[in-house]
Amino acid sequence: MLKKSLILILFGIFLASCGVSKEVRDQRNMLSGTWILNDVRYENNQGMFKSVLFNDADAICFEGSNWFFRDNNSTGRYTIQQGSLCQGGDRYIRWSVVSNPANYTNQLQFKFIDEKRNDVSGGLGYRLNIARLTESEMTLKSNVTVDAKPVTLVYEFTKQ
Repeated sequence: MLKKSLILILFGIFLASCGVSKEVRDQRNMLSGTWILNDVRYENNQGMFKSVLFNDADAICFEGSNWFFRDNNSTGRYTIQQGSLCQGGDRYIRWSVVSNPANYTNQLQFKFIDEKRNDVSGGLGYRLNIARLTESEMTLKSNVTVDAKPVTLVYEFTKQ
């Protein structure tokens, strides 16, 4: 009897440790909704940069893009406006918030899916550090290397 009770207690502790933290749940809830990506800028390095974000479009195309996150099924999309430099349209994603114990921050991760929610990226995706998240503003950051020097891409959003 004591052995069975001990096993049940250990199993309960194991299950509780597998759950997401309250902070991650809160951030998922705050992310839910529609966001506008107002600005993409670069930190930690000087110079002019031209970058293709998420293997999709030039950074300039993302400014003013509309991002939608649905937290009840972890799907969403971002929409780029059509322009002379930009292939407009919807890009569908599956997203989540994950803890990153290496730098004590949480990250937004996403991968591309099709309209039927099937993976179209072979399981590959993207992670952005959540630098700031409130009910109305969000700052995401990603670290890249340009000519062997670190550059941080900063994404500034406001909630609609």
